[in-house]
Amino acid sequence: MGEVALMQFTTVDYVIFAVLLVASAGIGLFYAFSGGRQRTTQEFLMADRSMSCLPVSLSLLATFQSAVAILGAPSEVYTHGTQYWFLGCSYFLGLLIPAHIFIPVFYRLGLSSAYEYLELRFNKTVRICGTATFIFQMVIYMGVVLYAPALALNAVTGFDLWGAVLSMGLVCTLYTALGGLKAVIWTDVFQTVVMFVGQLAVIVVGTIQAGGIGEVWRKAVNGSRISGLDLNPDPLERHTFWTLGVGGIFLMLALYGVNQAQVQRYLSSRTEKEAIISCYVVFPCQQIVLCLGCLMGLVMFARYGEDSPLVKGYVQSNDQMVLYFVMDVFRDLPGLPGLFVACLFSGALSTISSAFNSLATVTMEDLIKPHFPNMTEAKATMLSKGLALAYGLVCLAMAYLASLMGSVLQAALSIFGMVGGPLLGLFCLGLFFPWANPIGAVVGLAAGLIMAFWIGIGSYVMRMSGPALPPLNATALPPFGNMTTTVMTALVSATTSTITAKPRPTGVEALYSLSYMWYSAHNSTTVVVVGLIVSLLTGPMKEKELTPGTVFPVLGTLLFFLPERYKEKLCCVTPLARKPKESKMQTYNVASKEGNGASYYKDETESDRAQTEDVEALSQYQPATHTVQETSL
Repeated sequence: MGEVALMQFTTVDYVIFAVLLVASAGIGLFYAFSGGRQRTTQEFLMADRSMSCLPVSLSLLATFQSAVAILGAPSEVYTHGTQYWFLGCSYFLGLLIPAHIFIPVFYRLGLSSAYEYLELRFNKTVRICGTATFIFQMVIYMGVVLYAPALALNAVTGFDLWGAVLSMGLVCTLYTALGGLKAVIWTDVFQTVVMFVGQLAVIVVGTIQAGGIGEVWRKAVNGSRISGLDLNPDPLERHTFWTLGVGGIFLMLALYGVNQAQVQRYLSSRTEKEAIISCYVVFPCQQIVLCLGCLMGLVMFARYGEDSPLVKGYVQSNDQMVLYFVMDVFRDLPGLPGLFVACLFSGALSTISSAFNSLATVTMEDLIKPHFPNMTEAKATMLSKGLALAYGLVCLAMAYLASLMGSVLQAALSIFGMVGGPLLGLFCLGLFFPWANPIGAVVGLAAGLIMAFWIGIGSYVMRMSGPALPPLNATALPPFGNMTTTVMTALVSATTSTITAKPRPTGVEALYSLSYMWYSAHNSTTVVVVGLIVSLLTGPMKEKELTPGTVFPVLGTLLFFLPERYKEKLCCVTPLARKPKESKMQTYNVASKEGNGASYYKDETESDRAQTEDVEALSQYQPATHTVQETSL
């Protein structure tokens, strides 16, 4: 089957690929010249806070499902079996916690940037540290996520490398800069459909050619690719139920709880209730995506068995193996390879468009507006569009740098995941621990980042210097998807799939051998522990110093047995802010009395008085430019 690697795309394939680009650009232009025509930052960055739950949920899913995941998940299952499927067990809590903790806090504060929360909870320094960390992680990542699948496609099919990179990058920049968040969300919906159709086409045709689903399952069982429940608690084991089902929760929280690209979608929803429902809708969709990836891997195994294209030397890496399989299956079906390429680059488009938009938002809201509070709306909107355009060009520059990286490409991808855990820890420190202070937050974030880079780079260097470590303990990829996270393996040589037993690592080697699925949990815990210790040593925050509505009252619930005076000392009596009236949902109310300095949102019948009281309460802790619910961008 060696000739498959040389198979060229037909005209039909290129036409289908072009249709994807034209449709995506068309959606962007439609929203650029319809509705409010993106004349305000509220519309451009937040879609006028008018989105319903279905497009938001599909957009959340598309951002999570990158091209690296589409290529990596099947090769992971092909190489190591279906143990990877247990990642789906982490989705439940990984979405339930954001839906009922992070979304209520962020939505009721009327934020535009997730990092705006850090200033309300701590101070401006913490906000800038969080913003700078996010910008660093996204800029490093977005060029690589565009270049890596294009490189694999070029290696297997001869598809023009820079033609693909430039066309995708420029089209994505066009519709993001012109159409704003509405265009990004609706193109995500379109691209999600293309991704599902492309993967289904490969699975259906591949299954038919393999002799049916029964034959696929029989070969997978005989080849020991159907994994049972592995309850080994060893954190050094790459994939067990605990690493996937529990460690995966922290990866999901880093993605769906505090990542700006996802938070921005929650905040674009019409109501808090719709934002929460969109989080729930993502759950079954993610399970479907996970099952599609696993099925494709099993169909690949049914076709090749242990005699993989990688072993035969037809391809050089796992990510190329998936494309080789697609070209092999579709060799006599012109048009279908183009469909899968459209599916693949839909994953890349949805990821990088989210990156452009979220980067433009945090740059505008966190770095520019605070220094130019009197900027007119027209100037702010024009500048936001300019920022989206600039980040699009930066993405292409990063794609070029990625082409020069060679073996460092994996490390660049890993940087994204190294940063996700510490940022999650920073938000958890503010949300759940009322006595955490700004000094503790900055020191904790620094400690978490140092720990993340130490373990991540240490394990990478040791793995590259020799086969001393268990393979593929790659640093977690994004908060752009715990599925993407898992498939860091897509960029690692599959020669590591046949590993002989090695003695258990000790000392610092054991730390470097930690399963990459635990990285997010380990690094976020480091931030929280160091942050709390430093806060207690430098003087914990008092309850009266807290901005109302910035702490989720989980400690008050857990410590219900303590006398009231002790709970007050621990700042455990501040309740969450009330929901606006239109949400019509139950209010969290942990405090036994309301006279604790907390600000509540009042019903609309009391709106004037309520707004005055809330602004007065907040003005002690935050700049006057912040109002409570109806925050004007």
